[in-house]
Order: sequence, then C-alpha cells, then structure tokens
Amino acid sequence: MTVGFIDPGNWATNLAAGASFGYTLLWVVTFSSIMLIIIQHNVAHLGIVTGLCLSEAAHKYLPGYVSKPILSTAMLASVSTSLAEILGGAIALKMLFGIPIKAGATIVTLVCVAMLASNTYSKIEKWIITFVSIIGLSSLYELILADVSWTEVAKGWVKPSFPENSLLIIMSVLGAVVMPHNLFLHSEVIQSRKWNLEDEKVIHKQLKYEFADTLFSMTVDWAINSAMIILAASTFFQKHILVEELEQAQQLLTPLVGSNAGVIFAAALLLAGVSSTITSGIAGGCIFAGFFNEPYHYQDIHSKLGVLCSFLPALGIIFLIGDPFKGLIYSQMFLSIQLPITVFTQVYLTSSRKVMGKYANKRRSICLLLLLGAIVTVLNTALLISLFKG
Repeated sequence: MTVGFIDPGNWATNLAAGASFGYTLLWVVTFSSIMLIIIQHNVAHLGIVTGLCLSEAAHKYLPGYVSKPILSTAMLASVSTSLAEILGGAIALKMLFGIPIKAGATIVTLVCVAMLASNTYSKIEKWIITFVSIIGLSSLYELILADVSWTEVAKGWVKPSFPENSLLIIMSVLGAVVMPHNLFLHSEVIQSRKWNLEDEKVIHKQLKYEFADTLFSMTVDWAINSAMIILAASTFFQKHILVEELEQAQQLLTPLVGSNAGVIFAAALLLAGVSSTITSGIAGGCIFAGFFNEPYHYQDIHSKLGVLCSFLPALGIIFLIGDPFKGLIYSQMFLSIQLPITVFTQVYLTSSRKVMGKYANKRRSICLLLLLGAIVTVLNTALLISLFKG
C-alpha cells in the first residue's frame, strides 16, 4: 500500500509545498498521515471481517441509486490518480532519456498494462517492495546531501500554518497522501487473502496485527513525504527558487546538492511512476468490478476493463494538457475533493452491524472517523470558495 502514497503526485505537491512555503506545511503531512493510518486501518477491517472490498460492499449493502454514483466518482478518482502516476513516469523518462512526454506516457501505460495482465499478486508485490525500498533510500540519500534546519523542521511537523495562497497546495498534499482509490485497494488486498473464511481465531489474529502493519507502512510513507518537502525547502525555498516543473527540480538539484542528485531523483521518480501506476490500475479494476459485485482478478473481464477505464482516459488527458506539473497538482486536488464521499461511505459500512456484525465500529471510532471526514469537507469547501473568488 505504501507505494500508493509516494507516487509522482506526491512528488509534485511536496516539491511545490517545500519550494513555495519552506518547512511551514510539513504539518499537513503529519496530519494527513495520522488521518491515513486511522482510515486505512478501518477499511482493512472491512476486508478482513466481510471478505468484501469497499466497492463490493457498497454494491451489496447500498441501494443502486446511491452506490452507482459513489463508485462512479471513485472511478473518476482512479483516473485522476492514474493521470498523475503515468505523467510522473513520463516526466522521469524525459529526464533520463529525453523521451517526449506523450511518448513516455504511452510507454509507461503499455508496460503497466502488460505487468497487470501477466502477474499475480505475489509477483507484483515483490516488484513494488523493491521499488518502494529504492525510492526510500533515494530520498534519504538526497536528504543527507542537503543543508537542513532541523529546528524549523520539528516546528513545521507539529505547528499548523496557513500561509497566504497555500490552500491549493495544502489540499493537494492532503489528496496526494489520503487517496480515495487506496481505500478501495487496501480493502481489496486484504479481501484477497480470504481470512473471513477462516475461524474466529484467525480473524482475531489478523485484526490484532493489521494495525501494526498499517502503522509501520504509513510511517514509512510519512518519512518519505516529509523528506521530499524538507529537501525542497532546504534547497529551493532557501535560495528563493520557485519550482514549476519536475524537470526543473532535476536541473536545479545538480548544482545545489551534488552531481548525482539529479539522476537519482529522476530514477526514483520513474520507479514511483511505474509502481504506483500498477496500484492505481488494480484499484481501478477493483472499483469497476464492484459495479458487478465481483472481486478484482487480473484475468476477469470486468477487472481488465476497469484497468483500461482507469488508464486510457488518463492517457488521453495527458495528450491534451499543456502544463504537466500543474496537471499533477490539480489531479491531487481532485482526489481530496472526492475523498469525503469515499470516507463517509466507508464509515457507514464499517459502522453497520448488518455488514460487520460484532466487529462494527464503536461509537468513539464512529465519531473520530466522522470528524476526519468533516475536516476534509470543510477544507474542500474553503478551497472551492477561494477558487471561485480567484
């Protein structure tokens, strides 16, 4: 799951946050990571207890006139995610080999379709674990080279701040970390293990240890996203350099923090693009299969169509947009706008005794989850108001 939260959309929003506002928006990563742990933990329980992913549960337990619009917006979120993932991989190919964006996007799409059509979960997971490890080590390497003010970093992690004109970036960072499609994906990955078919002891064991697994993974995510903002703040912001495209980041990093930094940045971005495109495709297949009350399976026709419905519109948009960097930013903003729909759906399902039985959310958990959904809704409303005023 971790790779879904360190995708090219994260790279773009984190670089924009650090380059434009220094260390002051690090709190957004902290807040969104805490929110992420709570929400992902909750949706994993749905998969463990019911054996259903979020899309299947929505189809089964909600009226069609409610579930279909919800899954439709989720599918649009998957397209928005795939847009960022494919675009990030294409930008990396341009950095490394000079391949044009449109050609690079086509290559990334074809490679990921081929991997999804021919690999089982276990094989894909091994690739993704490798990619995440390399991305994490690359981020740490970049951070070691930079001159960081750790006092300011510590303050930025815990002190909420809303600098002027920062709301778009705040919402983009939030949407890049807490991503709707990954809620569907997490419940599906858990569901694929079929633990609900085991006895009560197995379910209790998985419920017990799932939180530790989620906590560790999301902490890795928090560290890598923080490292990206810190790197941008300590290089670009301190030198008053505005980053407006990822290619520019590579060019600027070389003289600022060493000759190897630009190549490592581009290579890590390529790995992030390919691996997160794969997870986005699985999520799209999972959501689309939910329309037909089916689980995701890479050989199933509805799952295959879901992957294509996620990838092809995203690829088409890439051929139309003029500014790839802004495309990354706005794609993440759309994810944050769709997020409350998915969160409130999830809370309803995991709080229902009809769905979860004795494992339904307790009142305290319901209040916490609703509060998080309400916070995102309020921030989204403020963003839309500011956009209309602008």
